[in-house]
Amino acid sequence: MSIFSKNNAILIQALKSGNTDAYTFLVDTYHQKLCTYAFSLSNDHSNAEDIVQNVFIRVWQKRDKLKDDFSIQGFLYKLVYNEFIDLYRKEKSAVALEKKYIEALDTVINDDDNSALERLISLVKDEIQNLPPKCKQTFLLSKQEGLTNIEIADYLNVSIKTVEAQITKAFSMLRKKVGDKMNGILFLLFGKNKVSTIL
Repeated sequence: MSIFSKNNAILIQALKSGNTDAYTFLVDTYHQKLCTYAFSLSNDHSNAEDIVQNVFIRVWQKRDKLKDDFSIQGFLYKLVYNEFIDLYRKEKSAVALEKKYIEALDTVINDDDNSALERLISLVKDEIQNLPPKCKQTFLLSKQEGLTNIEIADYLNVSIKTVEAQITKAFSMLRKKVGDKMNGILFLLFGKNKVSTIL
């Protein structure tokens, strides 16, 4: 076991002093975790890799400014999140990421327990699968496929009110299971345009 795995402060001090072994340990330990997290944000493997690479480069370039008393893991996850926001703004300049969507994402970021995000995403996916069949079908046609309520009604041969009722029921059931963080998780899973009606 590496000495750096035993003490967060030792790792930070080593990084600040330019210790390349500490940097290698940092990359080996967190690269895959951060890529998984970045992909959950961007839904793009290439972008996820770029985000994580930029984060590690930034950490090394700014290593002298690292603080001794913070969690390096929480710091890395927050950098990935910030990098994602910057990338999103550059790629979607015509449709800027509005403040309420940033706030929705912020609700699922917890520096003290970064695995919570992955658990929440998994929970929401499971709960979507557990929805009643017609409710699930309607919900996924709306949020995953991006169909309008009129298109769904025509496709399923039901009334628009039935579609609205099923979607409302799905949101209600998911919110009971997930709570206030549901909006942020749905944004991560389906994108800004497909969850805008609930934010």
